[in-house]
Amino acid sequence: MFKISVYYPYQEGGRFNIDYYCNNHMPMVQQMLGDVCKGIGVDCGLGGGGPDEPPLFFAVGHILVEDLEGFQKAIAENQEKLGADLSNYTEIQPQIQINEVKL
Repeated sequence: MFKISVYYPYQEGGRFNIDYYCNNHMPMVQQMLGDVCKGIGVDCGLGGGGPDEPPLFFAVGHILVEDLEGFQKAIAENQEKLGADLSNYTEIQPQIQINEVKL
């Protein structure tokens, strides 16, 4: 199993519409991936490690897949649509990490 995590770094004064991301963007991604997608999740940053510290990330989106090659193919086929949707919820450039789930 693989988990693709999409991190949106916190920026003072930055904009991130978590409702749009959860209710529109992530379901769209799930639909694009079809059977390749085994699950999605979203974490919303609330704070850093110390009192009154901002979060490191506004949000982190997660996609679970068993077929990494199928995921990469589906994302490549929909890259333009995904990129166009970004402005609907943020101007922040995401950081993406692919992980192998061990536990």
